[in-house]
Amino acid sequence: MSDSPGFPDSAARDRDEAESASAFAHPAVAPDRTAAYGDHPDQVIDFYAPRDGRTAAPLVVLLHGGAWRAPYDRAHVSPLADFLARRGFAVASVEYRRGGEGGPTPGGDPVAGRWPETLDDVAAALDAVPALAARELPEADVRRIVVTGHSAGGHLALWAAARHVLPEGSPWHLPAPPPLRGVVALAPIADFASAVELGVCGGAVTQLLGGGGESGDLDGRTAQADPAALLPTGIATAIVHGEDDIVVPRAVSEAYVDAAAKSGETVGLTLLGDVGHFPLIDPAADACAVVAEEITQLAW
Repeated sequence: MSDSPGFPDSAARDRDEAESASAFAHPAVAPDRTAAYGDHPDQVIDFYAPRDGRTAAPLVVLLHGGAWRAPYDRAHVSPLADFLARRGFAVASVEYRRGGEGGPTPGGDPVAGRWPETLDDVAAALDAVPALAARELPEADVRRIVVTGHSAGGHLALWAAARHVLPEGSPWHLPAPPPLRGVVALAPIADFASAVELGVCGGAVTQLLGGGGESGDLDGRTAQADPAALLPTGIATAIVHGEDDIVVPRAVSEAYVDAAAKSGETVGLTLLGDVGHFPLIDPAADACAVVAEEITQLAW
């Protein structure tokens, strides 16, 4: 899915390839309903009803990863959405505009992210979720919303929960904290400085911010988009990260947790041994059950 930072050894690369293959081997699971939150084809949300027939189920808003790049859409996390639905959750899986229109980077990957459209869409989707879920998914209890996301989607989940911290002049600013039970970020690109230093996802952070522009522009955009710059949030937050992740190394989450502590906020960090990047979204992996339990702890 992305370039690995540093120079992992062959065993680490082999593990990553095997874990990726397992996570992507599941067939896509069709949603129960789909609704648009805008006019663009990517501005849609897939809804999955709880499989046990329960009502008033907590609603999990799911933001997929893929380095904010166009080839990776919500289909690859549809098995995770179904897994959570089978655990008794209602699920809203969000699509959003991603990078790629500008052609590939020198490393061969599509450009990561679209500024400001990627963040425009996530803000609009989260704002629309309560009303859309009430209409499309009556089984959901929109008073109990947990946001989760993997990798680049983990970044978006943390960012969505921090919009009230943005300056009032920001187009994404909320006047009050969003009504969330909490956030569970899975191997998130949570701290931009450490992610850039480690070369996460082939320079995806710089591309998301519109790299190549004036440095002042990038600094201003970082201040609005970097979750580590938007602390404290006052929103219950937990991070799950594989100790052996070579796509988004654990150091990125640890940097965010440290930044939170310095701001006076406690962020839970669960490190999973012998786990890389992809088992967190793989229903066949034990790590996925840990993810569901972390969501349960906040949702109920």
